[in-house]
Amino acid sequence: MSEPAAEPAGVLLVDKPQGITSHDVVDSVRRLYRTRRVGHAGTLDPMATGLLIVLVGKATKASDQLMAEDKEYLGEATLGVVTDTQDAEGAPLETNPVPEVTEAQVRAALASMLGDQLQVPPMHSAKKIGGQKLYDLARKGLEVVREPRAIRISEFELLSWRSPRINFRVRCTKGTYVRTLAYDLGRKLGPGAHLSMLRRTRSGRLDLARGHTLPQLGAMTDAQLVAALVPVAEATSAA
Repeated sequence: MSEPAAEPAGVLLVDKPQGITSHDVVDSVRRLYRTRRVGHAGTLDPMATGLLIVLVGKATKASDQLMAEDKEYLGEATLGVVTDTQDAEGAPLETNPVPEVTEAQVRAALASMLGDQLQVPPMHSAKKIGGQKLYDLARKGLEVVREPRAIRISEFELLSWRSPRINFRVRCTKGTYVRTLAYDLGRKLGPGAHLSMLRRTRSGRLDLARGHTLPQLGAMTDAQLVAALVPVAEATSAA
């Protein structure tokens, strides 16, 4: 009698498309690898795209270690419109005229946000308080006191400025809400802002350049799917 096939195990780097949840990606990977033992290391909102670290088989045990890594994102903040979710999926709360803002002013505002700081999680987030997710409370029209969390912004680089859009690259610690950074940036510059685009490009030493789209994964053979898995030791070891 032949031995049963070993359960696949490793870290899968998925380039998540816009418009689906991180859980949707996990469900797709479960079907592809024919195993229920699949999780992820760090949620991306439906609006966001880019690097989603999916853990298959025994690699799910490395979730906490991989989630603790610094993250890198490309983002866009649009000045003049503030939304209730702090991103483009929310309803507008304010619409303000955008004043003349120079590139130097944008760079100075970004630079002022570097370093260790405290950030209050937005109400529209998956963080739980009293066993309830904040976004469930927000949908009921409730707002509760949220404890600020310690974060660090190590890089906040301007990529382009064309009013009203600021395109940037940010490197930050786990748990940082980039949409809250966009909101705070808008307040610093005057008219307010919301996050209009977000793409995660890196987590620790894992880079989106090694990622696979869901259509690419769906076209792979079983052997290719196994080969696409990054060993846990490689994903978690120091660069």
